[in-house]
Amino acid sequence: MKKLAKRYAQAVEMVNQKSYAIESGLDTLLSLPRAKFDETVELHVRLGVDGRNADQQVRGVCILPHGTGKSLKVLVIAKGDKADDAVKAGADYVGAEEIVAKIQGGWLDFDVCITTPDMMGLVGRVARVLGPKGLMPNPKSGTVTMDVTKAIQDAKAGKVEYRLDKTNNVHVIIGKISFGKEKLLDNFNTVIEALIKAKPAAAKGQYFKNVSIASTMGPGIKINVVM
Repeated sequence: MKKLAKRYAQAVEMVNQKSYAIESGLDTLLSLPRAKFDETVELHVRLGVDGRNADQQVRGVCILPHGTGKSLKVLVIAKGDKADDAVKAGADYVGAEEIVAKIQGGWLDFDVCITTPDMMGLVGRVARVLGPKGLMPNPKSGTVTMDVTKAIQDAKAGKVEYRLDKTNNVHVIIGKISFGKEKLLDNFNTVIEALIKAKPAAAKGQYFKNVSIASTMGPGIKINVVM
């Protein structure tokens, strides 16, 4: 723990500007003392919206051009031909009632849950389990669909979901430290462009209130984003 505190303190000292352009911010991020593993890089954005109002919600998905660097386990809840399609498309787990029973028993060894519209009644039995974990299928995120093949391919390719939390912040993984500057920059720009397109018409004033990037074990680095 002392080594971690020392490394973190050194990193904080190196982040000596109030804010950065994204290119110099990434240079700084990549120059910080490293942990002994390939740290995840996250983008954190505070938006100038009021999520308490339905017309100011921000939620959607985008596919990162270089993926997230994480190998996702995909569960598909489907029957018949759609279950067969899911198997062929490379889903890690496929099932129906028996899978729901496993989830009810506490099993959650997957990162993405995809289902077909006709199975939502069954999936609803575990909504209280999946919802708080961010695993509940939703049409807006493309995880309730008849095209399970595309949904699986998108998930495996690096599709990420962004959604406003209770404090009007959005948190999105944009890759790994090992990606290097150019790939992280591409992924960063992809998410920012998606957020701009998702700006609610009812949102007034400054949209990007605060933007920062951070590695798993590093401090936040504030980024200037101009619309």
